[in-house]
Amino acid sequence: MNRFLAILSIYFLAGHLQAQVTFTRLLNSAKEPQNWLTYSGDYAGLRFSRLDQINTGNVQSLVAKWVFQSAAAGKFETTPLAVDGVLYGTAPDNRAFALDARTGRPIWLYQRQLPSDIRPCCGRVNRGLAILGGKVFMGTLDAHVIALDTETGNVIWDVPSVDYTQGYSFTLAPLAVKNLIMVGASGGEYGIRGFIDAYDAESGQRKWRFYTVPGPGEPGNDTWEGDSWKIGGAPAWITGVYDPVSNQLFWPTGNPSPSNRGAGRAGSNLYSNSLLALNADTGKLNWYFQFTKHDEHDWDATQVPIMIDSGGKHLIAQANRNGFFYVLDRTTGKLLSATPYGKVTWSDSKDAEGRPVANKESSPTLEGRVVCPGALGKTNWMSPTFSPRTGLFYVGAREQCDIFSTAPQPYEAGHAYYGSAYFPADETEPYWGAVRAIDPSNGQMKWEFRHVSPSWSGVLSTAGGLVFTGDAEGNFTALDAASGKALWHFQTGAAVYASPMAFALDGKEYVAIAAGNSLYVFGLPK
Repeated sequence: MNRFLAILSIYFLAGHLQAQVTFTRLLNSAKEPQNWLTYSGDYAGLRFSRLDQINTGNVQSLVAKWVFQSAAAGKFETTPLAVDGVLYGTAPDNRAFALDARTGRPIWLYQRQLPSDIRPCCGRVNRGLAILGGKVFMGTLDAHVIALDTETGNVIWDVPSVDYTQGYSFTLAPLAVKNLIMVGASGGEYGIRGFIDAYDAESGQRKWRFYTVPGPGEPGNDTWEGDSWKIGGAPAWITGVYDPVSNQLFWPTGNPSPSNRGAGRAGSNLYSNSLLALNADTGKLNWYFQFTKHDEHDWDATQVPIMIDSGGKHLIAQANRNGFFYVLDRTTGKLLSATPYGKVTWSDSKDAEGRPVANKESSPTLEGRVVCPGALGKTNWMSPTFSPRTGLFYVGAREQCDIFSTAPQPYEAGHAYYGSAYFPADETEPYWGAVRAIDPSNGQMKWEFRHVSPSWSGVLSTAGGLVFTGDAEGNFTALDAASGKALWHFQTGAAVYASPMAFALDGKEYVAIAAGNSLYVFGLPK
């Protein structure tokens, strides 16, 4: 029985014919700055808009043009796609929508009928869609991958991936590469065995799976004590990036399970907290880099990596949850630099490769130890950005330390599996957040813009010399990309849990952000 329902289907305005989104268009997204074709805006993960109509000279005039109410409760984490005058996005509980980008009028709305016993860790969230051909693609909280018709929202195919009752789910925006749709599993809090999948865009047939926890006989299995690999975690719950030159996916992975207790899983626990370089056609591992070995603090490495080409070097950079900003050679995976970008107490030395090494005072104990950063990390899943105009990497950072304690916990399938507890450390209050601008050439911070409290908003940079960000108090703010000076803000009335994007229509530039249960679109006055 078809368990899904397209609850509203309104066809495009007369005379409006949408072009197909081909792989060639995705490859050449820089030539379509009026559109936003992938979760991060392009395959490199830059989250940079080449539009410059809205700039440092006129951004103070920005006004809200329209607001779409999703009618969904919970954290609204989507980054919509913009394709030829239509916005495609998602909302909590696996809702999806297509909107007329001029007015915000719904073209279609889709609501997935979810089972009552889904087990998402951190909210019934979804971060967005991928588009290819005449379909948009979504991963679901009950661990399915579905394809919807771009014109009607009707389900074209629906493929179950894995048993959701074991704690698996999908919360990320898929990535479309060639004829494949890539997704990564969420559920590292439940003792899952993480994986990255590729599905045929036409049929939904699974083409390959890469397990992020290697099994017996596979390289890396010996980094897990006994059978701990079977429930090893290492989820892949944030969208990766793609290098068409080398045909490699670069995909980040999350914590080992249990997340805050190392007893029982001795070893470095590959490929948790790593960046994986995979052949996009086959899923074969070309190289990996592990940011945090044998993690005991829930420092997922699932932050979006960004590909940067500079001085003839092919780099990939990540501001990691463990508090260090990393730059790697993306051809070889060799570490080039690791620099703290906030308060870090868990490491005060590096190994021969330059990788930060945990000190003895950082491991959780029964009584508890204060460690910086806290369990939510120096940053988290919110998207960073890199501006080719300024040469700076911008990221939302958090300043909070936690008390980490640990105790034995038996594994039970489908139930939370932390092996630990953590509490905010009173002596480090008040907690606060910031947008930080980092120079990838040396890891040094150029400026910061402070938030009153830690923020969950991603950031967007533009050719207009701007950086857009949100905060937990509901402000959507435009900063000068060169100096960090605040130039404009708008009070949305609710916390921001999403990353901004930009698009253009009829020669006019717009910026969009999700806040509360609404999608806001801003532009210049007429």
